[in-house]
Amino acid sequence: MLSQIFQWWQTIPEHISPVLFSIGTFQIRYYSLMYLVTFYVTYRLVMRSVRRSNLPYTEETIQEYFIWAIFGLLLGARLGYVLFYNASYFLSHPFAVILPFDFNHGRGFVYTGISGMSYHGGLVGVAVATLAFCYRRSINFWRLADLFCAEIPLAYTFGRLGNFLNGELYGRITTMPWGMYFPGDLHGRLRHPSQLYEAFFEGIFIYFVIRRIRRTADFDGFVFSLYLICYGTVRFFIEFFRQPDAHIGFVTGSFTMGQVLCVFMVILGGAVMAVRKASRDREP
Repeated sequence: MLSQIFQWWQTIPEHISPVLFSIGTFQIRYYSLMYLVTFYVTYRLVMRSVRRSNLPYTEETIQEYFIWAIFGLLLGARLGYVLFYNASYFLSHPFAVILPFDFNHGRGFVYTGISGMSYHGGLVGVAVATLAFCYRRSINFWRLADLFCAEIPLAYTFGRLGNFLNGELYGRITTMPWGMYFPGDLHGRLRHPSQLYEAFFEGIFIYFVIRRIRRTADFDGFVFSLYLICYGTVRFFIEFFRQPDAHIGFVTGSFTMGQVLCVFMVILGGAVMAVRKASRDREP
């Protein structure tokens, strides 16, 4: 009975179409839908915290900030992928930075098949957009960052489920019975469903850890720095189960580019926490 359950489980991705619906050549994919769900869940959670904590933000302010943050996210995620994961390709195919097409020696636009978004690039993009927004609206950056960093991890769950439904970012080869066969794997090997690991640990797990620990926060920027440390640590270990990008592989020893960036993320989180705590201690 148990073996039959595992056999059914292992083939689930093969029966999932990444396309929600299509009209002619136009397609709406589950992954795109999950992006919208992520934004909506984040917005609802943030507004709930604003009302419960009597924070000095109006609904219009949060809505305006979302426009800035989404723009920063999309721009930063794309540029992050270009710089961190495929710089050499994009140097020779600069048009592909904007669209996965290139102009092939006067013979028209040719689909290159190269696309991608980087979480770490998106994080930088959102941070820059937040700084600009706070400066423009005379808002305390650390308090706004704390507000969003306390809520956004739960929304990551839906983003990672989108990766799973899209059949991408699957894990390394495994012999574990809960492994899965992914249609995009040309080798047809049993692999870790690393998207589901990330959906739980980067989303649900970090969300409740931060909610538990943030009660001890006694300075602005605590939750922001805690988020950097938690996400960087969790993602670092999950990367051991995730298949490295084929065109990069391991960048140093047995570590992937994602792990290298996560190390910097944890260091930055620790530095921010130390600086913000020291700033609080110096206050009269």
